Amino acid sequence: MTEFTKSQLALRNGNDKPEVWVAFRGLIYDVTTSKMWRNGKHYEHWAGQDLTDELKDAPHTERVFEKFKVIGTLQSGN
Repeated sequence: MTEFTKSQLALRNGNDKPEVWVAFRGLIYDVTTSKMWRNGKHYEHWAGQDLTDELKDAPHTERVFEKFKVIGTLQSGN
């Protein structure tokens, strides 16, 4: 599986590149086709980031990520 840096993830914000990606618990998910992530925004959250710490404030569980394809891992310590 391909490993991406936080800088590479940040470019997949729906603006700099057409892909819309988010990370959660070290995995990177492609949410490009999700209607909930139009223009790289989902309520007060932005794509291209690690959302692990933010999930506790969400009205859903981590199971929401099961419907998206894992496209890589997030490089730790970067």
